[in-house]
Amino acid sequence: MRHRVKINKLSRYASHRKALLKNLAREVFEHGSIITTTAKAKAVRPLVEKILTKAIEANTTDNKDRSVALRRQINRYFNDKRFTNKVVDEIAKVYVERNRTSGYTRILKIGFRRGDAAEISLLQLVETAEKKEEK
Repeated sequence: MRHRVKINKLSRYASHRKALLKNLAREVFEHGSIITTTAKAKAVRPLVEKILTKAIEANTTDNKDRSVALRRQINRYFNDKRFTNKVVDEIAKVYVERNRTSGYTRILKIGFRRGDAAEISLLQLVETAEKKEEK
């Protein structure tokens, strides 16, 4: 029985699932939104919000050591220092004014995939979507 087990296994073994979630999170930050199945979007959403929370704290803290430590924690997900710096310095700056620790993403259900009728959703960062709507 799977009582109190929160993680969705997505029919993958652990290392495959971790790699999938890291790749999806990277794509969300690169493009601002991705189209994927609803199950994958719901699985990657907490990871994206954790990364953004750490990036915001790294961006706003005055303690240099704490900022470096948070950047290293973020770098564990991407393994790319340039991309980590982009997330902290550019993307997180947009969310600094929000007084939240979550709510940076939204999932919009689009419909069903043609081949296997899997439910498809749009996972997007909230602020980037709002800026596009204003333009």
